[in-house]
Amino acid sequence: MKTFILTVSCRSTRGIVAAIATYLADKGCNITDSSQFDDLDTGNFFTRVTFLSEEGATLEALKAGFPPIADKFDMDWEIYDAESRMKVLLMVSRFGHCLNDLLYRWKIGALNIDIVGVVSNHFDYQKVVVNHDIPFHHIKVTKENKPEAEARIMDLAEQNGTELIVLARYMQVLSDDMCRKMSGKIINIHHSFLPSFKGANPYKQAYQRGVKLIGATAHYVTSDLDEGPIIEQDVARITHSQSADDYVSIGRDVEAQVLARAIHAHIQRRTFINGNRTVVFPASPGAYKSERMG
Repeated sequence: MKTFILTVSCRSTRGIVAAIATYLADKGCNITDSSQFDDLDTGNFFTRVTFLSEEGATLEALKAGFPPIADKFDMDWEIYDAESRMKVLLMVSRFGHCLNDLLYRWKIGALNIDIVGVVSNHFDYQKVVVNHDIPFHHIKVTKENKPEAEARIMDLAEQNGTELIVLARYMQVLSDDMCRKMSGKIINIHHSFLPSFKGANPYKQAYQRGVKLIGATAHYVTSDLDEGPIIEQDVARITHSQSADDYVSIGRDVEAQVLARAIHAHIQRRTFINGNRTVVFPASPGAYKSERMG
């Protein structure tokens, strides 16, 4: 039996859940997991439903029959094959901790994605990427060629059918135009010291100020630098006995974990952008099976 995922966002009103459940039952489907959220501040409604097609209903048939319900409630919706692998383009500069972590999780099956390529403005990780049989694309970025370089990145993304771009410590600011074109499809990771410690060596600045918590934030990219809707965050506590180098090591570990969790939520269709915020539903039962086995 095939497993599918239905995602819906719309204005909150009576009868949405009943309409979805009735439609799936009529199509011979059995709901196995369901999450929903009513935002009382905005009046928006979000739901994610996982279901089994017990009588052979195909993805095409399920999509073809849903528009009358979607139109009635003015829904933004989609139905996905739960086993489909999202096409992801990774981008990195000179810090490789997030890239290496993602490559490992991908290799052991903990991230159910197809990595269509890695883009970098440096050659530092070319060998690592190629050794994983993943295409490596060096696209140099300067102040003079930035529009052309970004156009090459967008062309590459389109040619590969990229569904998600991950900035795995890619240290270049994306243009407003690219942010708009890929709205909700670019995830970035950064340390938690913004806006307090900007620029070079933020961990050293934090050490010098005696910071006791190091954290990281993964968010969707918007034209507002490092201020897009937050998907995932975490922190690690540190003490006075730890050095500036310890701050860096701990910070990199937190960044890698937070980014991986954010990607996991996105590829499982558990994230919804809600204005400047996000709705992130919990993982379905068995979602981390591959990672535990690894």
